[in-house]
Amino acid sequence: MEQIPKEYLCLFNAISDAEVTLRTLLAELMSAQQRAEELFLEQEEPKSDPPAQV
Repeated sequence: MEQIPKEYLCLFNAISDAEVTLRTLLAELMSAQQRAEELFLEQEEPKSDPPAQV
């Protein structure tokens, strides 16, 4: 079996770790976006001003 040079293993491991980190970050950002949308939709609709009398 051919040995993979240690610099390639180092790079592969760093890329793999970064991929996991990015996937976790993406999930956290999507969750925050969904929560922000829920909070926005939970707000009471602003009461409109009565029509101006002429």
